Amino acid sequence: MAIIKVIEVLANSEKSWEDATRNAVKQASKSVKNIRSAYVADQSVVVKDNDVTEFRVNLKISFEVK
Repeated sequence: MAIIKVIEVLANSEKSWEDATRNAVKQASKSVKNIRSAYVADQSVVVKDNDVTEFRVNLKISFEVK
């Protein structure tokens, strides 16, 4: 029987939500092993002078505990 743990991670990117998601998983994988999935729970942007300057994601990352 596998035990799965879920952590919440926030990340950002100047390019896109997809890039922010990749950044979050890449950074989390430095200290968390056996990542199985990432669920994008929320997305938002920062707007300055009527232009989107930053994409933000709130992820739930699940991984197997050994």
